[in-house]
Amino acid sequence: MRRRRARLATVTIAGTAWPVFKLEALAVAVLLALTLLLITGSAQLAVLAGATAAALRWIIAIARPGMIERS
Repeated sequence: MRRRRARLATVTIAGTAWPVFKLEALAVAVLLALTLLLITGSAQLAVLAGATAAALRWIIAIARPGMIERS
């Protein structure tokens, strides 16, 4: 029995539909990176933490039930 793929919320940017969770991941990464850069002064730490936060947000969105088609 096949389950239907859940319809993702999207935002159109320059004629392309972007899933909202990707934009949220990008926003989290940028805000965290800028905040850490201002607090610590370390670009390396800021970029690493921002990338980690974005990856976690992305994984959580994909892992939610109904977000991907399961066979």
